[in-house]
Amino acid sequence: MSFKRISITLPKDVLEAADRRARALDRSRSWVIVEAIRSHVAEAPARVREPEAPVYAVREVAEARRRHLVADLALSPAERLRSAEELTRLARSQRRRGNRGRYQIIAFDSYEDFYEWKRASRAGA
Repeated sequence: MSFKRISITLPKDVLEAADRRARALDRSRSWVIVEAIRSHVAEAPARVREPEAPVYAVREVAEARRRHLVADLALSPAERLRSAEELTRLARSQRRRGNRGRYQIIAFDSYEDFYEWKRASRAGA
């Protein structure tokens, strides 16, 4: 059996309960957590599947995001800060010109968040 190391953050009370259970069973904390995950997966396989990838330009958007990230990482922190400040100035200048409400800057944490927003806006929500 091969293993992979991961890092997780748990609420303090959950971790304390896992540690108590591990001591009671004379097992490791990892063993208790693995057994809990196995049990959860066995009881509710439908809740533990990967979400379906949206069809709308997934590869193209992923590649564009990768290129953008690589380009941004090539900049120094000072250059990235200057770029962000310039974008902020640009957004503010558009508001000053009387274009209030016509331009909007929206940021998403993931492509899935963008896709849900796009789908809702197309549906008129």
